[in-house]
Amino acid sequence: MKKLIGIDIGGTKCAITLGTLSGRNEIAIKSKKGFPTIPGNPKKVVESFFKNIDAVLRENGMAESDIDAIGVSCGGPLDSKSGTIMNPPNLVGWDNVKITEIFEKKYKVPCGLQNDANACALAEWKFGAGKGLKNVIFMTFGTGLGAGLILDGKLYAGTNDNAGEVGHIRLSEFGPVGYGKAGSFEGFCSGGGIAQIAKMKVAEKLQMGEKVSFCKAPADLDKLDAKTVAAAADSGDELAREIYAESGRKLGAGLAIIVDILNPQAVIIGSIFARSRNLLWKHAREVLERESLPLARKACKILPAKLGENIGDYAALSVAAYKI
Repeated sequence: MKKLIGIDIGGTKCAITLGTLSGRNEIAIKSKKGFPTIPGNPKKVVESFFKNIDAVLRENGMAESDIDAIGVSCGGPLDSKSGTIMNPPNLVGWDNVKITEIFEKKYKVPCGLQNDANACALAEWKFGAGKGLKNVIFMTFGTGLGAGLILDGKLYAGTNDNAGEVGHIRLSEFGPVGYGKAGSFEGFCSGGGIAQIAKMKVAEKLQMGEKVSFCKAPADLDKLDAKTVAAAADSGDELAREIYAESGRKLGAGLAIIVDILNPQAVIIGSIFARSRNLLWKHAREVLERESLPLARKACKILPAKLGENIGDYAALSVAAYKI
């Protein structure tokens, strides 16, 4: 049994997870600790990681020498080959931080680094909905939209870790903004994108003097988010359902591109899709069936992520498991 440490570095919070790997396909979370990210100070954050790792090891009757590998999951840009975090927009001050070298020097074990989408792809492939498959695409569909690619049984990160940035694909000349591009895949298929669609459609109704059950006045437009709209849609509100239908149709268009180009066995979609599949999939499927090649489509399943709210923990541990 291998003992792993998973490290999740986020813009507002960080976490460390202690897990075990049995054989090649069974992973278990034993313990977890989280703490706020100290803005602009990677040295202090690293010190907090050391402190929390030591505390988790003590609580579980373990020593540093018991660790077999460490995995780090972090937003990009980064260089997974050299283990360097390259100043991600949500981590001010993290400019060319050689994070794997830091942990390898401290704990004397292998340490791997992957961006969060790739880390989640490893987790769902090895331990979730993609278990046993060789060609799997994982899509985040959360705050933003990104993808991790498992091709021929290996993680494919591209020439410089930019493979899988599907959120940047433009699906329409006009539309909500995501990834710095109007009408992008992320613009239509993300929490922020759904909120933008909602604001436009609700504003139209309110300006025509119509009532909207989940937004009473123009002053409330900025409070709209994907969760509010989903709750209204689940309660039967037709406008809310149409907002999700629009996102679903663009999801189908984006999936058709992915299925035709990469010919995967499965596309696994997390976060909002996993929670609101009933609102999205009917509309996505209609477009996917119309736009994709029949042979490629029939070979591919579209699945909700299986690891749920714990996927971030499994993701970091999966980077450690993949390293060994």
